[in-house]
Amino acid sequence: MTATADSSVGRSGRLLLGLAAVAVAFAAADTYVVVLALPDMMASAGVPVEQLQRAAPVISGFLLGYVAMLPLIGRIADLRGRLPVLLMALVVFAFGSLVTALAYDLPSMVAGRFLQGVGGGGLVPATLALVADLYPADRRSVPLGLVSAVQEIGSVLGPLFGALVLSVADWRAIFLVNLAVGLVLAVALRALRHGHAAVVTGPPARGRPDVPGALLLVVAVGASALVSLRPPALMRDLTWGEMFVPFGGDGRWLTPVGAVAMGAAALFLVRCLTARRPLVDLRGWIGAMREADLTGSLLLAVALGGVILAFSTADPKIQVFAENGWWYLLGALVASVLLVWHLRRDDAPLVPHGALRRTPAWGALLVSFFVGAALIAALIDIPLFARTTVHADSQLGAALVLVRFLVALPVGAVLGGYLSRRVGAGPTTALGMAAAALGFVLMSRWDLTTLEHWHANLALVIGGLGFGLALAPVNAAVLAHTDDDVHGLASALVVVARMVGMLVGISALTVIGLRRYYAEQADFPSVREVCDGRSRCAEFTLVLKEAGIAQEQTVFLGAAVCAVVAGLLAVALFRGARTDRISARDALSAH
Repeated sequence: MTATADSSVGRSGRLLLGLAAVAVAFAAADTYVVVLALPDMMASAGVPVEQLQRAAPVISGFLLGYVAMLPLIGRIADLRGRLPVLLMALVVFAFGSLVTALAYDLPSMVAGRFLQGVGGGGLVPATLALVADLYPADRRSVPLGLVSAVQEIGSVLGPLFGALVLSVADWRAIFLVNLAVGLVLAVALRALRHGHAAVVTGPPARGRPDVPGALLLVVAVGASALVSLRPPALMRDLTWGEMFVPFGGDGRWLTPVGAVAMGAAALFLVRCLTARRPLVDLRGWIGAMREADLTGSLLLAVALGGVILAFSTADPKIQVFAENGWWYLLGALVASVLLVWHLRRDDAPLVPHGALRRTPAWGALLVSFFVGAALIAALIDIPLFARTTVHADSQLGAALVLVRFLVALPVGAVLGGYLSRRVGAGPTTALGMAAAALGFVLMSRWDLTTLEHWHANLALVIGGLGFGLALAPVNAAVLAHTDDDVHGLASALVVVARMVGMLVGISALTVIGLRRYYAEQADFPSVREVCDGRSRCAEFTLVLKEAGIAQEQTVFLGAAVCAVVAGLLAVALFRGARTDRISARDALSAH
């Protein structure tokens, strides 16, 4: 659909899109919000600090939920409507935040983070497809760029948000804030829903609330909170303390309060499956998943999950893949073969036949992969360079260096939206990637004191502008060259391609950079041999810093190569892309 000419719809549409963009940013921030809180979270889960590597599933679990379920959710958004998916994604995100806040061991933390990832990831394709619903093809580039920019900024501001909350409360408060924000945004979006019957498809809002279902949910959540937190005052009480005494063994859930929690949860699920107007329409969502090709979605999730686990759980100091990485990749390969076989045979597959037949459509996925591979180097290695050089004792100071890059990114996104309307997606993306490559080349010339001088900002601003320029044209190209009824799926696949590119890119570039790091140290004696006095120890510290700088310089050069590849692919694959001033019908008929 396209936006109507009615000005009130236009204003409410912008408000709707603004709320969805805030939700996307908040969910993206949650990707790395646990970075600073991880030691405290692991202590609560009983994991010693010296075994912090066991915390990797807390991060990879979120990424797995975020990426692996995106195509299914995007396809459901095409079939069921944008707003229903946005609302359900926020509810799942809020529920995952609650589970994480109440987590008392590693499995419960991973489960909560996975649910957060599923909900947070579901917001992205629905929001991008919402842009296509609200704006015609000749006016959607700028809002697409803004949504993409907000998403990337949110992922980097996550650690800053975590640091702010941790300065006044413990780690659980981070996820309680997420819970509150998710529910508030869901209520606000639901309130706007009635004014968009002509703009956004989806089933109408239900009438009378499901009071029995709500009561069962409150009991289930309240009892689960008691099981997880085990308030000392209640446990010491002679009467109430008996509620926490296990029936047998030492399991938390095999107690009276645990039985109440599990019983209420089971009754709530039965209520949702059998009631005429349940609080959560599980039957409807199960039907939507089947209609969206649940089998194909699960196969794709396994394939993506294998790739994610192979790279995200590796130790980049010694390996590109995790210890079991080749097995993960083998599983991904088998799932991919089965997926291709399934897509060809199924009458209504996850990716409809011919959905990505136009070159700009499938080309956007390839370009997005290399954009992600280059972008991750900026998000990760600019703060690392700052920690290696001028901000060795301040993680916040190192993160603020990246803010200079981020300030330029939304400016570039707006400019990229305007340029893609006038000169097309290919030239705009190529220009952006050329600027990003130039920024990385300048960064590769940074030394020990560069960040203390103003000219360091030149590379950061050029790089941020470059990536901003490229975000909108890629999304505009795929939306202009896919049919309206697959916009959610197409947007999801673009995000998946970029996220996979980021995972593969950071692993490969870090390994290449570490080879340079160890090569720089090869001719120097060991620490024990060198540190025979303060001056010698200072000399060795300087050697380590110079080796670290050489490592980051190599990563920046590798990222520049990825940016150049993305730009060249955009010129070749977006050659026929029409994202300038044309009608939606003409854009969809271009090949």
